[in-house]
Amino acid sequence: MSTYGNFSAPIGSRRAPALRTVGTRERRSHLTAPRVPTVGIDIGGTKVMAGVVDADGNILEKVRTETPDKSKSPKVVEDTIVELVLDLSDRHDVHAVGVGAAGWVDADRNRVLFAPHLSWRNEPLRDRLSGRLAVPVLVDNDANTAAWAEWRFGAGRGEDHLVMITLGTGIGGAILEDGQVKRGKYGVAGEFGHMQVVPGGHRCPCGNRGCWEQYSSGNALVREAKELAAADSPVAYGIIEHVKGQIGDISGPMITELAREGDAMCIELLQDIGQWLGVGIANLAAALDPSCFVIGGGVSAADDLLISPARDAFKRQLTGRGYRPEARIVRAQLGPEAGMVGAADLARLVARRFRRAKRRRVERYERFERFTEAARRTQDTA
Repeated sequence: MSTYGNFSAPIGSRRAPALRTVGTRERRSHLTAPRVPTVGIDIGGTKVMAGVVDADGNILEKVRTETPDKSKSPKVVEDTIVELVLDLSDRHDVHAVGVGAAGWVDADRNRVLFAPHLSWRNEPLRDRLSGRLAVPVLVDNDANTAAWAEWRFGAGRGEDHLVMITLGTGIGGAILEDGQVKRGKYGVAGEFGHMQVVPGGHRCPCGNRGCWEQYSSGNALVREAKELAAADSPVAYGIIEHVKGQIGDISGPMITELAREGDAMCIELLQDIGQWLGVGIANLAAALDPSCFVIGGGVSAADDLLISPARDAFKRQLTGRGYRPEARIVRAQLGPEAGMVGAADLARLVARRFRRAKRRRVERYERFERFTEAARRTQDTA
Protein backbone atom coordinates (compact mmCIF):
# COMPACT_ATOMS: atom_id res chain seq x y z
CA MET A 1 0.00 0.00 0.00
CA SER A 2 1.46 3.34 -0.95
CA THR A 3 1.05 6.68 0.80
CA TYR A 4 -2.23 8.07 -0.43
CA GLY A 5 -2.51 11.11 1.83
CA ASN A 6 -5.79 13.00 1.68
CA PHE A 7 -7.36 10.80 -0.96
CA SER A 8 -10.58 11.80 -2.67
CA ALA A 9 -13.90 10.71 -1.25
CA PRO A 10 -15.09 8.59 -4.22
CA ILE A 11 -12.82 5.72 -3.06
CA GLY A 12 -14.91 5.27 0.07
CA SER A 13 -18.16 5.53 -1.83
CA ARG A 14 -17.06 2.93 -4.39
CA ARG A 15 -16.32 0.46 -1.60
CA ALA A 16 -19.43 1.15 0.44
CA PRO A 17 -21.51 -1.77 -1.00
CA ALA A 18 -18.77 -4.23 -0.07
CA LEU A 19 -18.42 -2.77 3.41
CA ARG A 20 -22.14 -2.91 4.16
CA THR A 21 -22.24 -6.68 3.70
CA VAL A 22 -19.99 -7.42 6.67
CA GLY A 23 -22.64 -6.92 9.35
CA THR A 24 -24.95 -9.73 8.27
CA ARG A 25 -22.37 -12.38 7.36
CA GLU A 26 -19.83 -12.26 10.16
CA ARG A 27 -20.66 -15.64 11.65
CA ARG A 28 -17.76 -18.06 11.20
CA SER A 29 -16.54 -16.10 8.20
CA HIS A 30 -13.10 -15.64 9.78
CA LEU A 31 -12.44 -19.23 8.69
CA THR A 32 -12.48 -18.20 5.03
CA ALA A 33 -11.13 -14.64 5.38
CA PRO A 34 -7.91 -13.94 3.47
CA ARG A 35 -4.71 -14.56 5.38
CA VAL A 36 -3.40 -11.07 4.76
CA PRO A 37 -1.90 -8.49 7.13
CA THR A 38 -4.23 -5.78 8.39
CA VAL A 39 -3.88 -2.79 10.69
CA GLY A 40 -5.69 -2.58 14.02
CA ILE A 41 -6.25 0.76 15.77
CA ASP A 42 -7.12 1.06 19.46
CA ILE A 43 -8.31 4.56 20.43
CA GLY A 44 -8.58 5.45 24.09
CA GLY A 45 -8.75 8.61 26.13
CA THR A 46 -4.96 8.86 26.48
CA LYS A 47 -3.41 6.90 23.62
CA VAL A 48 -3.86 5.78 20.03
CA MET A 49 -2.17 2.43 19.38
CA ALA A 50 -1.79 0.95 15.90
CA GLY A 51 -0.31 -2.35 14.82
CA VAL A 52 0.08 -4.62 11.81
CA VAL A 53 -1.36 -8.03 12.68
CA ASP A 54 -1.15 -11.25 10.70
CA ALA A 55 -3.89 -13.87 10.30
CA ASP A 56 -2.70 -15.78 13.40
CA GLY A 57 -2.99 -12.77 15.68
CA ASN A 58 0.74 -12.03 15.76
CA ILE A 59 1.72 -8.37 15.97
CA LEU A 60 4.28 -7.67 13.25
CA GLU A 61 4.85 -4.05 14.24
CA LYS A 62 3.26 -1.66 16.71
CA VAL A 63 3.32 2.14 17.05
CA ARG A 64 1.54 4.45 19.46
CA THR A 65 1.04 8.11 20.17
CA GLU A 66 -0.89 10.26 22.61
CA THR A 67 -4.55 10.94 21.89
CA PRO A 68 -5.02 14.55 20.80
CA ASP A 69 -6.78 16.70 23.37
CA LYS A 70 -10.52 16.03 23.38
CA SER A 71 -11.33 19.72 23.01
CA LYS A 72 -9.96 19.61 19.46
CA SER A 73 -12.05 18.83 16.41
CA PRO A 74 -12.73 15.19 15.44
CA LYS A 75 -10.54 15.69 12.37
CA VAL A 76 -7.46 16.00 14.62
CA VAL A 77 -7.91 12.43 15.87
CA GLU A 78 -8.72 11.20 12.36
CA ASP A 79 -5.52 12.83 11.12
CA THR A 80 -3.59 10.94 13.79
CA ILE A 81 -5.11 7.62 12.72
CA VAL A 82 -4.32 8.25 9.06
CA GLU A 83 -0.71 9.19 9.88
CA LEU A 84 -0.19 5.98 11.87
CA VAL A 85 -1.71 3.81 9.13
CA LEU A 86 0.37 5.44 6.41
CA ASP A 87 3.50 5.10 8.54
CA LEU A 88 2.92 1.35 8.93
CA SER A 89 1.95 0.92 5.28
CA ASP A 90 5.37 2.17 4.22
CA ARG A 91 6.82 -1.08 5.60
CA HIS A 92 3.91 -3.54 5.28
CA ASP A 93 1.41 -4.58 2.61
CA VAL A 94 -1.79 -3.56 4.43
CA HIS A 95 -5.13 -4.83 3.07
CA ALA A 96 -7.64 -3.31 5.52
CA VAL A 97 -7.89 -1.22 8.68
CA GLY A 98 -9.95 -1.99 11.79
CA VAL A 99 -10.65 0.65 14.44
CA GLY A 100 -11.65 -0.10 18.03
CA ALA A 101 -13.07 3.10 19.53
CA ALA A 102 -13.79 3.78 23.19
CA GLY A 103 -17.39 4.84 22.64
CA TRP A 104 -20.75 3.87 21.24
CA VAL A 105 -20.65 2.73 17.62
CA ASP A 106 -23.84 2.37 15.61
CA ALA A 107 -25.10 -0.99 14.34
CA ASP A 108 -23.73 -0.30 10.83
CA ARG A 109 -20.27 0.22 12.35
CA ASN A 110 -19.86 3.53 10.62
CA ARG A 111 -20.68 6.28 13.13
CA VAL A 112 -19.29 6.82 16.60
CA LEU A 113 -22.47 7.97 18.35
CA PHE A 114 -20.69 9.14 21.49
CA ALA A 115 -17.14 8.92 22.83
CA PRO A 116 -16.76 10.16 26.42
CA HIS A 117 -13.06 10.99 26.08
CA LEU A 118 -13.16 12.45 22.56
CA SER A 119 -15.19 15.08 20.73
CA TRP A 120 -16.97 12.51 18.54
CA ARG A 121 -20.74 12.98 18.46
CA ASN A 122 -22.50 11.04 15.70
CA GLU A 123 -19.20 11.08 13.81
CA PRO A 124 -19.11 9.09 10.49
CA LEU A 125 -15.65 7.76 11.28
CA ARG A 126 -15.59 4.85 8.84
CA ASP A 127 -16.61 6.95 5.85
CA ARG A 128 -14.18 9.71 6.73
CA LEU A 129 -11.25 7.31 7.07
CA SER A 130 -12.09 5.18 4.02
CA GLY A 131 -12.28 8.40 2.02
CA ARG A 132 -8.64 9.07 2.88
CA LEU A 133 -7.15 5.56 2.86
CA ALA A 134 -7.16 3.34 -0.20
CA VAL A 135 -8.16 0.25 1.81
CA PRO A 136 -11.47 -0.76 3.44
CA VAL A 137 -12.10 0.41 7.02
CA LEU A 138 -14.14 -1.25 9.79
CA VAL A 139 -15.12 0.55 13.02
CA ASP A 140 -16.33 -1.11 16.23
CA ASN A 141 -16.44 -0.58 19.97
CA ASP A 142 -13.11 -1.34 21.66
CA ALA A 143 -14.62 -3.87 24.07
CA ASN A 144 -16.11 -5.75 21.11
CA THR A 145 -12.75 -5.89 19.36
CA ALA A 146 -10.99 -7.04 22.57
CA ALA A 147 -13.58 -9.79 23.09
CA TRP A 148 -13.17 -10.93 19.49
CA ALA A 149 -9.39 -11.17 19.97
CA GLU A 150 -9.75 -13.21 23.18
CA TRP A 151 -12.23 -15.52 21.44
CA ARG A 152 -10.00 -15.99 18.41
CA PHE A 153 -6.54 -16.10 20.00
CA GLY A 154 -6.78 -15.85 23.80
CA ALA A 155 -8.63 -17.04 26.88
CA GLY A 156 -11.96 -17.55 25.09
CA ARG A 157 -10.83 -19.97 22.39
CA GLY A 158 -13.28 -22.81 21.89
CA GLU A 159 -16.16 -21.08 23.69
CA ASP A 160 -19.53 -20.79 21.93
CA HIS A 161 -21.05 -18.32 24.42
CA LEU A 162 -18.63 -15.81 25.88
CA VAL A 163 -18.98 -12.57 27.81
CA MET A 164 -16.00 -10.26 28.22
CA ILE A 165 -15.78 -7.68 30.99
CA THR A 166 -13.14 -4.97 30.74
CA LEU A 167 -12.16 -3.39 34.03
CA GLY A 168 -10.38 -0.09 33.59
CA THR A 169 -11.33 3.41 34.60
CA GLY A 170 -14.89 2.14 34.26
CA ILE A 171 -16.43 -1.14 33.10
CA GLY A 172 -17.05 -2.13 29.50
CA GLY A 173 -18.05 -5.41 28.00
CA ALA A 174 -19.03 -7.49 25.01
CA ILE A 175 -21.08 -10.57 24.17
CA LEU A 176 -20.15 -13.29 21.66
CA GLU A 177 -22.47 -16.10 20.66
CA ASP A 178 -21.52 -18.80 18.19
CA GLY A 179 -18.75 -16.73 16.66
CA GLN A 180 -20.72 -13.52 16.32
CA VAL A 181 -20.47 -10.30 18.33
CA LYS A 182 -23.90 -9.36 19.65
CA ARG A 183 -24.14 -5.61 19.24
CA GLY A 184 -27.85 -5.09 19.82
CA LYS A 185 -30.38 -3.29 17.66
CA TYR A 186 -28.59 0.07 17.87
CA GLY A 187 -25.01 -1.17 18.30
CA VAL A 188 -24.54 -0.24 21.96
CA ALA A 189 -24.94 -3.60 23.73
CA GLY A 190 -22.41 -4.52 26.40
CA GLU A 191 -22.51 -1.36 28.55
CA PHE A 192 -22.48 -3.53 31.66
CA GLY A 193 -20.82 -0.89 33.83
CA HIS A 194 -24.05 1.07 33.99
CA MET A 195 -26.24 -1.68 35.41
CA GLN A 196 -27.60 -0.42 38.72
CA VAL A 197 -26.40 -2.59 41.61
CA VAL A 198 -26.94 -0.19 44.56
CA PRO A 199 -30.09 1.95 44.32
CA GLY A 200 -29.24 5.47 45.45
CA GLY A 201 -25.52 4.60 45.59
CA HIS A 202 -22.48 6.52 44.39
CA ARG A 203 -23.12 9.06 41.66
CA CYS A 204 -21.82 7.91 38.26
CA PRO A 205 -20.56 10.25 35.52
CA CYS A 206 -23.37 8.85 33.35
CA GLY A 207 -25.80 10.76 35.59
CA ASN A 208 -27.29 7.81 37.46
CA ARG A 209 -26.52 6.46 40.93
CA GLY A 210 -25.32 3.05 42.00
CA CYS A 211 -23.84 1.88 38.68
CA TRP A 212 -21.77 -1.29 38.80
CA GLU A 213 -18.59 0.52 37.74
CA GLN A 214 -18.81 2.71 40.84
CA TYR A 215 -18.08 -0.42 42.92
CA SER A 216 -15.90 -2.62 40.71
CA SER A 217 -13.49 -0.62 38.55
CA GLY A 218 -10.17 1.18 38.64
CA ASN A 219 -11.90 4.40 39.67
CA ALA A 220 -13.67 2.64 42.54
CA LEU A 221 -10.42 1.06 43.72
CA VAL A 222 -8.54 4.36 43.76
CA ARG A 223 -11.47 6.27 45.31
CA GLU A 224 -11.65 3.90 48.27
CA ALA A 225 -7.88 4.03 48.82
CA LYS A 226 -7.82 7.82 48.71
CA GLU A 227 -10.74 8.13 51.11
CA LEU A 228 -9.01 5.93 53.67
CA ALA A 229 -5.74 7.80 53.21
CA ALA A 230 -7.44 11.22 53.50
CA ALA A 231 -9.10 10.09 56.73
CA ASP A 232 -5.63 9.15 58.05
CA SER A 233 -6.90 5.65 58.73
CA PRO A 234 -4.39 3.40 60.49
CA VAL A 235 -4.92 0.75 57.80
CA ALA A 236 -3.74 3.26 55.18
CA TYR A 237 -0.37 4.13 56.73
CA GLY A 238 1.47 1.86 54.31
CA ILE A 239 0.18 3.57 51.18
CA ILE A 240 0.46 7.04 52.76
CA GLU A 241 4.12 6.35 53.43
CA HIS A 242 4.56 4.97 49.91
CA VAL A 243 3.31 8.22 48.31
CA LYS A 244 5.06 10.38 50.95
CA GLY A 245 1.77 11.94 51.97
CA GLN A 246 0.80 12.94 48.39
CA ILE A 247 -2.60 11.25 48.37
CA GLY A 248 -3.33 12.46 44.83
CA ASP A 249 -0.51 10.20 43.58
CA ILE A 250 -2.34 7.01 44.56
CA SER A 251 -3.10 4.90 41.47
CA GLY A 252 -4.57 1.53 40.63
CA PRO A 253 -1.28 -0.11 39.56
CA MET A 254 0.30 1.14 42.80
CA ILE A 255 -2.45 -0.49 44.88
CA THR A 256 -1.97 -3.76 42.99
CA GLU A 257 1.80 -3.61 43.51
CA LEU A 258 1.43 -3.01 47.27
CA ALA A 259 -1.14 -5.80 47.52
CA ARG A 260 1.34 -8.21 45.96
CA GLU A 261 3.88 -7.08 48.54
CA GLY A 262 1.43 -7.95 51.32
CA ASP A 263 -0.15 -4.59 52.21
CA ALA A 264 -3.31 -5.61 54.10
CA MET A 265 -5.42 -2.59 53.10
CA CYS A 266 -4.62 -2.96 49.40
CA ILE A 267 -5.41 -6.69 49.53
CA GLU A 268 -8.73 -5.90 51.21
CA LEU A 269 -9.61 -3.24 48.64
CA LEU A 270 -8.99 -5.64 45.78
CA GLN A 271 -11.11 -8.25 47.55
CA ASP A 272 -13.95 -5.72 47.82
CA ILE A 273 -13.67 -4.87 44.13
CA GLY A 274 -13.58 -8.57 43.31
CA GLN A 275 -16.68 -9.31 45.37
CA TRP A 276 -18.63 -6.60 43.55
CA LEU A 277 -17.31 -8.04 40.30
CA GLY A 278 -18.74 -11.43 41.25
CA VAL A 279 -22.13 -9.89 42.04
CA GLY A 280 -22.32 -8.27 38.61
CA ILE A 281 -21.18 -11.45 36.87
CA ALA A 282 -23.94 -13.41 38.62
CA ASN A 283 -26.49 -10.91 37.30
CA LEU A 284 -25.11 -11.28 33.78
CA ALA A 285 -25.17 -15.07 34.09
CA ALA A 286 -28.85 -14.92 35.01
CA ALA A 287 -29.58 -12.84 31.90
CA LEU A 288 -27.19 -14.29 29.32
CA ASP A 289 -26.14 -17.77 30.54
CA PRO A 290 -22.68 -17.81 28.90
CA SER A 291 -20.16 -20.62 29.27
CA CYS A 292 -17.25 -18.30 30.06
CA PHE A 293 -16.54 -14.84 31.45
CA VAL A 294 -13.24 -13.30 30.36
CA ILE A 295 -11.96 -10.51 32.63
CA GLY A 296 -9.72 -7.97 30.91
CA GLY A 297 -8.65 -4.36 31.29
CA GLY A 298 -5.96 -2.81 33.45
CA VAL A 299 -7.45 -3.83 36.80
CA SER A 300 -7.31 -7.50 35.78
CA ALA A 301 -3.52 -7.30 36.26
CA ALA A 302 -4.26 -8.03 39.94
CA ASP A 303 -5.07 -11.59 38.77
CA ASP A 304 -6.09 -13.91 41.64
CA LEU A 305 -6.14 -11.05 44.15
CA LEU A 306 -9.20 -9.88 42.19
CA ILE A 307 -10.55 -12.94 40.40
CA SER A 308 -10.57 -15.38 43.34
CA PRO A 309 -12.95 -13.16 45.39
CA ALA A 310 -15.02 -12.65 42.23
CA ARG A 311 -15.42 -16.42 41.79
CA ASP A 312 -16.45 -16.82 45.42
CA ALA A 313 -19.04 -14.03 45.22
CA PHE A 314 -20.32 -15.37 41.90
CA LYS A 315 -20.99 -18.79 43.42
CA ARG A 316 -22.82 -17.22 46.38
CA GLN A 317 -24.96 -14.90 44.25
CA LEU A 318 -25.72 -17.09 41.23
CA THR A 319 -29.42 -17.76 40.85
CA GLY A 320 -30.23 -21.48 40.94
CA ARG A 321 -26.81 -22.23 42.43
CA GLY A 322 -26.23 -25.90 42.92
CA TYR A 323 -28.72 -26.83 40.19
CA ARG A 324 -27.13 -25.38 37.09
CA PRO A 325 -23.76 -25.45 35.34
CA GLU A 326 -21.47 -22.59 36.35
CA ALA A 327 -19.64 -20.49 33.81
CA ARG A 328 -15.87 -20.30 33.98
CA ILE A 329 -14.31 -16.99 35.07
CA VAL A 330 -10.86 -16.48 33.57
CA ARG A 331 -8.42 -13.64 33.10
CA ALA A 332 -7.82 -12.33 29.60
CA GLN A 333 -4.56 -13.43 27.97
CA LEU A 334 -3.79 -10.78 25.36
CA GLY A 335 -3.31 -7.79 27.65
CA PRO A 336 -3.57 -4.18 26.43
CA GLU A 337 -3.09 -5.21 22.79
CA ALA A 338 -6.36 -7.19 22.68
CA GLY A 339 -8.45 -4.36 21.24
CA MET A 340 -5.90 -3.65 18.54
CA VAL A 341 -5.51 -7.33 17.58
CA GLY A 342 -9.28 -7.85 17.48
CA ALA A 343 -9.85 -4.76 15.34
CA ALA A 344 -7.24 -5.96 12.86
CA ASP A 345 -8.72 -9.46 12.71
CA LEU A 346 -12.27 -8.17 12.18
CA ALA A 347 -10.91 -5.98 9.38
CA ARG A 348 -9.83 -9.13 7.54
CA LEU A 349 -13.52 -9.89 7.02
CA VAL A 350 -13.89 -6.57 5.22
CA ALA A 351 -10.73 -7.24 3.22
CA ARG A 352 -12.26 -10.48 1.94
CA ARG A 353 -15.45 -8.80 0.81
CA PHE A 354 -13.60 -5.90 -0.71
CA ARG A 355 -11.34 -8.23 -2.66
CA ARG A 356 -14.34 -10.23 -3.93
CA ALA A 357 -16.19 -7.08 -4.94
CA LYS A 358 -13.06 -5.77 -6.66
CA ARG A 359 -12.58 -9.09 -8.47
CA ARG A 360 -16.20 -8.99 -9.69
CA ARG A 361 -15.70 -5.45 -10.98
CA VAL A 362 -12.52 -6.53 -12.79
CA GLU A 363 -14.30 -9.54 -14.28
CA ARG A 364 -17.19 -7.37 -15.48
CA TYR A 365 -14.72 -4.94 -17.02
CA GLU A 366 -12.85 -7.77 -18.77
CA ARG A 367 -16.12 -9.20 -20.14
CA PHE A 368 -17.07 -5.76 -21.40
CA GLU A 369 -13.67 -5.39 -23.05
CA ARG A 370 -14.04 -8.79 -24.75
CA PHE A 371 -17.55 -7.88 -25.92
CA THR A 372 -16.33 -4.54 -27.26
CA GLU A 373 -13.41 -6.17 -29.03
CA ALA A 374 -15.67 -8.82 -30.60
CA ALA A 375 -18.09 -6.13 -31.75
CA ARG A 376 -15.25 -4.12 -33.27
CA ARG A 377 -13.95 -7.16 -35.17
CA THR A 378 -17.45 -7.89 -36.46
CA GLN A 379 -17.68 -4.34 -37.78
CA ASP A 380 -14.24 -4.62 -39.39
CA THR A 381 -15.20 -7.79 -41.26
CA ALA A 382 -18.62 -6.51 -42.32
